[in-house]
Amino acid sequence: MYQPLARFARLLLRGFGKFEIIGADKLPKEGGYVITCTHRGWMDVVALGCSLLPTEVHFMAKKELFSKKVSDKFLRDINAFPVDRENPGPSSLKIPIQLIKQGKTIGIFPSGTRSSEDVPLKRGAVTIASMAKAPIVPAAYAGPTGLKELLRGKKARLVIGDPIPTVGDAEGASKGKKDLNELADRLMLATSTLEAGLKRLDESQQPT
Repeated sequence: MYQPLARFARLLLRGFGKFEIIGADKLPKEGGYVITCTHRGWMDVVALGCSLLPTEVHFMAKKELFSKKVSDKFLRDINAFPVDRENPGPSSLKIPIQLIKQGKTIGIFPSGTRSSEDVPLKRGAVTIASMAKAPIVPAAYAGPTGLKELLRGKKARLVIGDPIPTVGDAEGASKGKKDLNELADRLMLATSTLEAGLKRLDESQQPT
């Protein structure tokens, strides 16, 4: 179900909102990785899924979204898997790490600002990438936040940043809390820089 839905969504974004993907050439050419994206609503999830085609993103989503049978089936059909954000356990790491080692791409959506929810998600993203010995790729989205804005023709942009390596000279060495915090800070800075670039681009194209 993922491929046809993602391709249809990309057609909609391009047809109504003039969808632009910036920096796709920076994506790792092989192997699994983690990609994070700013999160304001469901449209950024759709945009990220469209941007990486034909690569499929396996989305980490809060378990509450899987509470109903219909939504559970739909989310799993589009490669989402549940995570208990309030009480994360070993499975919160095990599932995404296994997927990365199979060469899959994991999508995680921290918000764009530092908050009580955002920090653990960024820390979780770098922890997963580090344990899987995989890079983490920052991304940012700007554009319509819902169908109304999309149908009005608001342009959608998704910008992809340079991959952040999580394995240094000591191949396979475990990272301590300090290392993970430094990686989380690098991820937050990279994301903020991408967001600022999108804002400048949008302002430069506003009619004077």
